[in-house]
Amino acid sequence: MSQTPDSAVRTYIEQHRAAFLDDLAAWLRIPSVSAQPDHAPDVRRSADWLAAKLKETGFPTAEVWPTPGAPAVFAEWPSGDPEAPTVLVYGHHDVQPAAREDGWDSDPFEPVVRGNRLYARGAADDKGQVFFHTLGVRAHLVATGRTAPAVNLKLLIEGEEESGSPHFRALVEERAGRLAADAVIVSDTGMWSEDTPTVCTGMRGLAECEIRLYGPDQDIHSGSFGGAVPNPATAAARLVAALHDEHARVAIPGFYDGIIELTDRERELFAELPFDEEQWLRTAKSHAIHGEAGHTTLERIWARPTAEVNGIGGGYQGPGSKTIVPSTAMVKLSFRLVAGQDPDHIEKAVRAWAAEQVPTGIRYEIDFGSATRPCLTPLDHPALQSVVRAMGRAFDGPVRFTREGGSGPSADLQEVLGAPVLFLGISVPSDGWHAPNEKVELDLLLKGVETSAYLWGDLARNWRPAL
Repeated sequence: MSQTPDSAVRTYIEQHRAAFLDDLAAWLRIPSVSAQPDHAPDVRRSADWLAAKLKETGFPTAEVWPTPGAPAVFAEWPSGDPEAPTVLVYGHHDVQPAAREDGWDSDPFEPVVRGNRLYARGAADDKGQVFFHTLGVRAHLVATGRTAPAVNLKLLIEGEEESGSPHFRALVEERAGRLAADAVIVSDTGMWSEDTPTVCTGMRGLAECEIRLYGPDQDIHSGSFGGAVPNPATAAARLVAALHDEHARVAIPGFYDGIIELTDRERELFAELPFDEEQWLRTAKSHAIHGEAGHTTLERIWARPTAEVNGIGGGYQGPGSKTIVPSTAMVKLSFRLVAGQDPDHIEKAVRAWAAEQVPTGIRYEIDFGSATRPCLTPLDHPALQSVVRAMGRAFDGPVRFTREGGSGPSADLQEVLGAPVLFLGISVPSDGWHAPNEKVELDLLLKGVETSAYLWGDLARNWRPAL
């Protein structure tokens, strides 16, 4: 009896499962910790290992791209079809620091399988999720009888994501011609849970600043001078108090300009998720729900912009009392941004707001760090629908939708390349990213392989981007 395409994919994956996991384990043994200078040779070794493995997989082009920091890996496999869409897969090969004494049950860089889980630093974040594409593309070829993918397939695997991607945007701008794509697939994300497969449709952006306030030229006696000169610590407190209104909305004029509001359908899709608010509070180590009125918790953390006080200080911090008017104070603020918001506009709005809030007699300085733009893919985008169908085939069931509350370099790819960003990840919250005993569920990892195997054909059949 001839096999169906799906059964051919699954048979191929099962036949090559052991070799795939052996190769992944070999990569996980390389401690590619980008944040620690002593591991710089290991990060380079990780890039070299991946480039060689991609060539072995069949990619005609696999290159290590240097940056002023850690190297990235680029690979390309043309389809041969002049009308095929071009898809760029993004991930990263660097990992967070890890040591046995941090609380690991085994050496973090000696992969071990316990039950149906693979434990190692990078197993889920992000080597496992990058590597499933290697077996996925081979299964795609076997099931379709092709000698090249149905899409023009490119990979960009960064080496500095865990260090804040300091050189990533410059790399993308410099190599934009080689990286040109009709869509970007980001495999550095996750699903809602093991039994609720989901596709992420957006990620918030980020702007952050520090405001330093200066009053007297030195700390002065609060009895002799207090009440008669402005106090920078009081100014900092008033600044923070003015950040939100009574409905927990950000009170900075112009902050919500251009925002793309949630549709009723998106709200319905969020509400379909099996969200346990009490469990979420326990995970958050918090004791009450709070946020912008008129929105659910999931809407607040995924689809609404925020302003948070990350730090506030000034004056005497030691034991006992010291009756002074302090000379300085500071506030650190961060703003999570959603689709439609422009970080440059936010910076101008915050600067204008601060100028109105800071009283006469207080000098101040504001420094903004580099910003990350938000990204959002519409639910009806044909490339997103291909991801959903491919995942639904792999998981044999419906796929729901989430967004990410955090921020990442995905928006740089969207902005520089002018391509929609789609998220394909199989990690679950219990995988413990950045924590001791990071792991990946092997069944889900292989579902990622299967999704990848189905995706390229679905995109080629159902999406021909406008030229």
